[in-house]
Amino acid sequence: MGTQIDVGIEGRLGVIALNRPQAIHALSQEMIDGISKALRLWADDPQVRAVLFEARGGRGFCAGGDVRAVRAAVLAGDAAAVERFFASEYAMNLQIARYGKPVAVIADGIVMGGGIGIAGHCRYRFTTPKSTFAMPEAAIGFVCDVGVNALLAKAPLHRALLFELSGQTVGAADAIALGLSDCVVPTERLDTLRAGIVDAAAADQVETALAGLMQAESIDAGDRKACDLYDRLEEVKGLETAAEIVSAVDRSGVAPDLARLLKARSPTSQHAIRLAHLASRSGADIADILGIDLGLALFMTRHPDFAEGVRAVLVDKDQSPRWHADVPFREVAELIAAASPI
Repeated sequence: MGTQIDVGIEGRLGVIALNRPQAIHALSQEMIDGISKALRLWADDPQVRAVLFEARGGRGFCAGGDVRAVRAAVLAGDAAAVERFFASEYAMNLQIARYGKPVAVIADGIVMGGGIGIAGHCRYRFTTPKSTFAMPEAAIGFVCDVGVNALLAKAPLHRALLFELSGQTVGAADAIALGLSDCVVPTERLDTLRAGIVDAAAADQVETALAGLMQAESIDAGDRKACDLYDRLEEVKGLETAAEIVSAVDRSGVAPDLARLLKARSPTSQHAIRLAHLASRSGADIADILGIDLGLALFMTRHPDFAEGVRAVLVDKDQSPRWHADVPFREVAELIAAASPI
């Protein structure tokens, strides 16, 4: 499976541990392929009755996909590598969301982008008080992908839109309120929790045992600081464009830090993010949503904002992207309308 993930079986539990700590487990093609392979092998293996995702090294769960590698492929003109990366990542997200056996995750620390694409689609989602969640794609000229709109479609519309359009980092309580996680477990109890998950996989009723473990180990998540702020801006859900939302938050004076984030993001990304999210609320299946994600991902990686955004945030780190002024309104809408399920 390679060195970037550790895959093994403990008792009746299949364990997939992300193991690229120097990059906070940013998902490479190797990692995506290894995860998909393990899930395929275990699907019909009677020894494996449940699956656990976790991460090694203590630096966080997953900082997202390896967009620097994607940018390098874009600049090299390797469109096939770009498409393979996103198509295989989204197929992995679908595997997790539809897996026939219980899937649990211990998402401790940083959980961003592609990390939410793994952790968010698990059936039993544990996190810790110190964990932080974000979909910061608009900051790099990309879109909120990995099927996150299937999760956020259950949250109030204004909360989902403000979280995605801003790329704001939120704590564990807000992650639960947004539908990205289920319960908070004290960091000092993680070893006990993990042992309980191993035992649950061997129990007569695996689902009952995991649900009981979630109830037994969960603590109060604390204040929902971001969602409480979003609720003061509920009127943005009725606005007709992303640009109107950005302007309305800025004019309100309610949330200057949020307004600053919104104004700094790619206008093309924000337009695509808003339309994709609204499409997810029309009864779309997870496969439909991931199909939209794939179409938009391939479009945005060809758009100049992506290479520029990754340069500014992750390569040169000057935090001063020069966004493309003309937003392709019609093209984005047509891509979403024509998208096919993955």
